Amino acid sequence: MLLTILAWLLALAAAVPLAIFVLEVAVGLPNARRRAAAGSGGRVVVLIPSHNETLGVAPTIEALKAMAPAGTHILVVADNCSDDTAAVARAAGAEVIERNDATARGKGYALAFGRDHIANGEAPDVVVVMDADCRLAPGSVEALTAAAMRGQPAQAINLIAPDLTAMPMTQIGSFAMVVKNLYRSRGMTRMGGSALLTGTGMAFPWKLFAAADLGSASLVEDLGLGIELVKAGHATLLVEEAGVSSAPPPPDAALAQRTRWEHGFMHTARNTAMPLLGSGLRRGALKEVLLACHLLVPPLALLLMVATLVLAITLGLWAVGGSIIPAAMLATIYATALLLVFIAWLHGGRRWLSGTALLTAPLYILWKLPIYLGFVRRRETEWRRTERTDG
Repeated sequence: MLLTILAWLLALAAAVPLAIFVLEVAVGLPNARRRAAAGSGGRVVVLIPSHNETLGVAPTIEALKAMAPAGTHILVVADNCSDDTAAVARAAGAEVIERNDATARGKGYALAFGRDHIANGEAPDVVVVMDADCRLAPGSVEALTAAAMRGQPAQAINLIAPDLTAMPMTQIGSFAMVVKNLYRSRGMTRMGGSALLTGTGMAFPWKLFAAADLGSASLVEDLGLGIELVKAGHATLLVEEAGVSSAPPPPDAALAQRTRWEHGFMHTARNTAMPLLGSGLRRGALKEVLLACHLLVPPLALLLMVATLVLAITLGLWAVGGSIIPAAMLATIYATALLLVFIAWLHGGRRWLSGTALLTAPLYILWKLPIYLGFVRRRETEWRRTERTDG
């Protein structure tokens, strides 16, 4: 009996996040019917926080000017730069403001600085935030603006640009981002929840942006902002007519980038998921409950790693006299999750992940093991710029 109880406790601890993952992906897999973005007529400011982006900021500004509606204002915050980002951005045609504060470092502070500058002039209707190394797809500014004009924050589908010539680890990481930012986010919104803010390709009605608590050194300031907005009744709309992408980081920078993202996510989830779930249940707030459930799911590699380990333990407990039912239940959900990941790859993931690279997925999980060990031993807390192929 004690062996069976232990097996059930372990199996349920692994099965709950697996089941949430299965539900989100299953609901999010079918394609949505895309609509042409209608003209919003709103005044738009595109805010680009930039730190040492000499080589990348001008192409970003030029690409944005070529596809954004007439009248779109581009504001670059050259944040703690030690290069000529500001001069390059001005030459490319953007308005530039410079911020220098070595004690307050991070994207959140740059956004707050830009917001305060905007507030000193004529207030826009919508603020679109994008990173200096990203590209918005044609029509994205219009689609994001139209969505934000409805009074809610809006998020474009944020993906890594496909590159089947990249290293297998890079390809798998890009595909994992497709699963999270497209299929899971779409599934959560279809169930009545909120999309996650991803830090780039996001838009806000000015009133929400003006009141947002932006000044932060958090590694995932966008995730925290999205949680606070949901708690305040402002769920984020996933705008499938809008897309934003960035080039894959070089192999030597990919692990560092993943470490920052995933340590920030796990730290935020650990501190907010259960209180958010309790609050949502008490108030009958479905969006809070769904967001809390989403936060209970660790990054995909860690989810599969833990599920594999727990499955092995529950099978071991069965072998020494416990019930087989907990292991069978977990194995069923585990197999379903793997099947849905494979279907997601067949459905759209092959643009990001080749079949040959897919076969190296177990090595990818081992490659990420230092990230999770590092979270236990010494969590990453400091923001650092990711080195990119464009500089």
